[in-house]
This record gives sequence, structure tokens and C-alpha cells, in this order.
Amino acid sequence: MKIHVLNTGYFKLDGGAMFGVVPKSLWQKTNPADSNNMCTWALRSMLIEDGDKLILIDTGIGNKQSEKFFSYYYLHGDDDLDKNLHKLGFQRSDITDVFLTHLHFDHCGGAIAWNAKKNRYEPAFPNAKFWSNKEHWEWAINPNNREKASFLKENIHPIKESGQLEFISKNATQFDLPFSEILFVDGHTDSMMIPHIQYKGKTIVFMADLLPSVGHIPLPYVMGYDTRPLLTLSEKAKFLNRATDENFVLFFEHDSVNECCTLQQTEKGVRLQESFSFKEL
Repeated sequence: MKIHVLNTGYFKLDGGAMFGVVPKSLWQKTNPADSNNMCTWALRSMLIEDGDKLILIDTGIGNKQSEKFFSYYYLHGDDDLDKNLHKLGFQRSDITDVFLTHLHFDHCGGAIAWNAKKNRYEPAFPNAKFWSNKEHWEWAINPNNREKASFLKENIHPIKESGQLEFISKNATQFDLPFSEILFVDGHTDSMMIPHIQYKGKTIVFMADLLPSVGHIPLPYVMGYDTRPLLTLSEKAKFLNRATDENFVLFFEHDSVNECCTLQQTEKGVRLQESFSFKEL
């Protein structure tokens, strides 16, 4: 097995929304904001080579939305999915599986693209299976008013219409993917999936939005975007304790500075032990 980091760009979100009830005087120490209170976040995917499979975990925002839409999120940087795939000698048609942790636009927007004539949406990865789960899919296609702006129809419905959609059961212990475990969590959104991968003797955990950054490690640092923040708090506490005990390597999708970290127990609770790039594993 080989694992590669795929950066798809950077975007900005309001710092207050990203840290909920935590005061700016505290969160800005790890995530400094600009003059508009916006913090920079990564759109970092993972690519796994495993036998005849080439698996992409999350896809970033993509490029099919309007300029007005993108202006809300200040997309910037020189990285994009295609460029970094090509650097590794791959193209979109080589991807066999796209695992979507959840269906918010910044995680699945790149799964669907315009066709050549720009008159129809189509899968951006024509030969891939797209993996979600039934519970989250139903949650996304019948969105609540809180999340409606994050569950965009053009990102979601074409996946099913393509015939390439597959569901993972919450009760599954074995997967048609190289994961040792999938943790289902419900605080951020219903049935978000957190994959665990055994690699170089370590358990690598793709954190998605359970833990967006190193700055979110302290328990009260919960996003305002989370639909059930108290549930996030308990899910996070359970995970962080296990991650510390079992020496997990946390892989961050959104931390603009830190790709990975390990954790340690301190008098103040679980805290950062060490941050490092994935290449340093």
C-alpha cells in the first residue's frame, strides 16, 4: 500500500463559526484571522494505492460552482486535484473508488463536474464507485434548514443518477476498501464516516470534520457548524482518549499548516504531542 497527500487548494471560513463558543482571544493563537475574521483552511484529500485499487478520500470543493459562490469562500492557492494527480502519474479515470466522509460541499463538490458542453453534470471520476452510507445519504437529500446551504443538489443527486453510488453498512466489519475500521459519528452531521487505515505499523485516521485542525483538540473547541455540539463533545472525548492510548496518527483535512499529529495526555486533558507532515511518517 502507498498513501499520498492530495492538496486541492485553500479556502476561508469565519473563525467564530469554526470555533463556536470559544472566544477569539483563545482560538486566534492557533488559527489567526484576517481583518474580516476569516481563517484559512486546507482542502486536503488522501489517495491510497492498494493492489488494483486507487482510492480517493474526499474531493474538495471542485470547480463547477459560480464565481459568486466561490467568492464567499475565498478559494486560493496553486494546488488543485488534477495537477497533483498528474504529479503522481494518475488521472481521474484511474480512480476506482471515491470515499466521501460526508456530503457537505467542501468534501464532495469535486465528485461531480460539468460535461464537455457544460450542459449536464457527470461524475468527475468515470470509473469509480462512490461510497456513502444510507443514513447520511437520506439526511443529505432531505436537508434540514441548518445544513441546506452545505448539501447542494448538484453535488449529490448526479452521483446516484450515474449508477455509481454504493452504501457502506454501519454494522460492517469488513469493507471493499483498505480500511481497518470506519467510525460513524453524528455530532457534526448525521452519520459522518471517519476511516482508519493501517500503514507503516501505524493507525492513520482521516479526521474529516470530527477534528478540523490542531486548534480543535481541546474538548470545548467545537465548530458552530456542528448540528449537535454536545454530541460532538462526547464523540470527540471518546475518540481523543482512544487515539492517545493507541497512538493514532491524525490526518487533517482542513488544517492549513499541520498535515498530521499525535496526541498525549496532560493535566489539562488530551493535547498535541507532535505535528508533522505525512512524508515524515
